[in-house]
Amino acid sequence: MTSDTGRKQFWKRSIAKVPGSIQHVYGAQHPPFDPLLHGTLSKTVQKTQTTPVKLKKVTTFQEFESNTSDAWDVGEDDDELLAMAAENLNTEVVMETANKVIENHTKLQEQNKFQETQQVEDQSVKLEELPSFISSDSKIVKSASESQIPNAAGERHSLQRQQSVPHQASAALMGKSSEQVSLNTTGLSEREAFRLEKFRQLLSGPNTDLDELRKLSWSGTPKPVRSITWKLLSGYLPANVERRDGTLKRKQKEYFAFIEQYYNSRNDEANQSTYRQIQIDIPRMSPETLILQPVVTEIFERILFIWAIRHPASGYVQGINDLVTPFFVVFIGDYVAEEEEVENVDVSSLPEEVLRNIEADSFWCMSKLLDGIQDNYTFAQPGIQKKVKMLEELVSRIDEQVHRHLHQYEVEYLQFAFRWMNNLLMREVPLRCTIRLWDTYQSEPEGFSHFHLYVCAAFLVRWRKEILEEKDFHGLLVLLQNLPTDHWGNEDIGVLLAEAYRLKFAFADAPNHYKK
Repeated sequence: MTSDTGRKQFWKRSIAKVPGSIQHVYGAQHPPFDPLLHGTLSKTVQKTQTTPVKLKKVTTFQEFESNTSDAWDVGEDDDELLAMAAENLNTEVVMETANKVIENHTKLQEQNKFQETQQVEDQSVKLEELPSFISSDSKIVKSASESQIPNAAGERHSLQRQQSVPHQASAALMGKSSEQVSLNTTGLSEREAFRLEKFRQLLSGPNTDLDELRKLSWSGTPKPVRSITWKLLSGYLPANVERRDGTLKRKQKEYFAFIEQYYNSRNDEANQSTYRQIQIDIPRMSPETLILQPVVTEIFERILFIWAIRHPASGYVQGINDLVTPFFVVFIGDYVAEEEEVENVDVSSLPEEVLRNIEADSFWCMSKLLDGIQDNYTFAQPGIQKKVKMLEELVSRIDEQVHRHLHQYEVEYLQFAFRWMNNLLMREVPLRCTIRLWDTYQSEPEGFSHFHLYVCAAFLVRWRKEILEEKDFHGLLVLLQNLPTDHWGNEDIGVLLAEAYRLKFAFADAPNHYKK
């Protein structure tokens, strides 16, 4: 019974409110309806009777449709719309709206043209024309702080040290204006610019997610954020932004306190041999034009001597000197113009405060690295001996033909792989490749040494064709100690790292698989 009553009420038409009746629409496209301006549009509406009138019972949907007004039906409402259109509307409002539409359309067209032009320019840039923007090469790039370079007016910007990453806007991440940031990314490919923005967003927060930073860094770190990324991943700087300034100042003060305490003893009888060996090794480093600058030589002597004095278990060992260079080059890049080659940088032109900052940062980051591989440099260097043996076993599993060929001509792995482990391949590949390689090493949770084993295995197998072509001991040894990598770039290192990762995935958690 109740359902029958509901059906009857549904089909009843209300006189007070008719579904679909037209109401004036006011908004961005229609000016407000002013009764004074549109008085002729007002229609005389007869008052409905107050006494209820019994409506005709609607029995079919057709009758309901015919008795219902709809917004799209043709009827007297259309006359009202035509009348509104015929009225003189507010001319100022109409013209203002029209001008805004034209202005917005013009801006949109200009923006589209600009984007198309940028895409064409990016596509026209060849790969060899991008070395100054790719993550690692021999040039030093201004990236993390203001540098002392003359501007168009001949003024010189004050040099400031990048001590922490601001957590305001990503554009100001490394202490630069938004205009500088846009200029620094115009030469990047779309992929490189996208990766750089991901780094900046991650680093701009109050607490940097180091796990996420490691994931991003594995494929290479963009130059503008490499310095701060290395400091974070090495454990030198804390993840919390607010603590970084204090940490840098404290560590800098601590390092120069060591200088005051120990460096004057370098000519003492107990330390003279150590200091003398450091002086012999530094000129052998590369790039020579940078290292042989007196101010750089002095910085390296202090760093290496202080480290040796503070680590008496190992002292100074040949090879440690090479491990300072990547840190020094990356950190000095914060203060050097993009167009300058590393060999041409006049380090003495930098302010003393900047050089002190670079020296302290390089010392502490090198110390963090060596903390994880110190057994490589203790007496008899057992860490390296163990790694070379593991390399031999690993190569025997992944490329038995190369392994047998080396043994056939009595080439011992220790004769070539010792230097690979001791210098972390720095003497085997160009410096730009070492820096790219260290981007990935920094991102490895287990540290440099663990993943380096698989990189060395992949590096050896990479030259299997050349190795198998050599048919005598002398030729093999000369090849393995002078592999032709001068032309190598990021792509070559990327392939090497991919193969190393494959080997790590297969063997890292199953060390017994090394042996047959």
